Amino acid sequence: MIKRPQSQEMKAKKTKIVTNAVRALLYEVSVQPKPGLVDPVSSGPHPDMDVFTFLDSSVSLTAYFKACVQTAWSFNDEATLPTLFEQIRPLGIQAEATMFDATSGINTHKGAVFSLGIVVTATAYAESHDRQDVFKIVKEMLVGLVERDFSKVTEKAENEMTAGEREYVHFGITGIRGEAEHGYPTVTQVALPQLSTARGTLNERLLDTLMAIVGHSVDTNLVKRAGSIDIIPWANDQVSRYFLAGGSRTEAGMAYLKQLNQVFLEKNLSLGGSADLLIVTIFVALSQGII
Repeated sequence: MIKRPQSQEMKAKKTKIVTNAVRALLYEVSVQPKPGLVDPVSSGPHPDMDVFTFLDSSVSLTAYFKACVQTAWSFNDEATLPTLFEQIRPLGIQAEATMFDATSGINTHKGAVFSLGIVVTATAYAESHDRQDVFKIVKEMLVGLVERDFSKVTEKAENEMTAGEREYVHFGITGIRGEAEHGYPTVTQVALPQLSTARGTLNERLLDTLMAIVGHSVDTNLVKRAGSIDIIPWANDQVSRYFLAGGSRTEAGMAYLKQLNQVFLEKNLSLGGSADLLIVTIFVALSQGII
């Protein structure tokens, strides 16, 4: 079979998707101060990593995003979009291995490999198949994901379960799989509207967007660190206090955020799940020209 040469326009579109994916990772780690997360100023409750760990990890994932884009671009059976997801899953496993090589075994972006990989793939499919509805494509790709992934989890011993599986069994939390299967509603209904209407510097806009995500989602990383689902109402209350103080554009709001940062450090709490949703939000915002 003879491959037809790609047009310059097609190459540019593919390159833009990949570039925006890497930019999303780099933008997220650059935002500060982020409670419970790594930023250029602090490693937070993650003493084994710093901003440079995340920079190395971000760059290492470039080939993964290229592979996702290429897989979606050449996928032609719209009736079997779940097959497209199954085709990128092995790419994600390889990307995790690449990430661990780049970070000396530290988990920086495992959640982002999953979520950003899915949305990058859906974006490339939409671009190459004349569709605009990226998150509808995501839902079509992931039909039945939660049921498939968790159908036999109760047959496992407790010590054989992943953290996500334990939270599903003990608290009924479907986590990022549920969020993904429903087309990332926290991104589409909360984060993107927040970012679109936010004012101030990009750092301020992204801080407010992160806090909006925390206030409207169940961060499984937070639950894992706290060991209880009761941490979610507490986190929601902190977000409400932050916005009542004026958010990132006021001295009171920033003072409250810095105070909250210290609380997260003392309690060893992490918002890794919220960070992953912020990454997806940034990628879509870059794709749509919101930022």
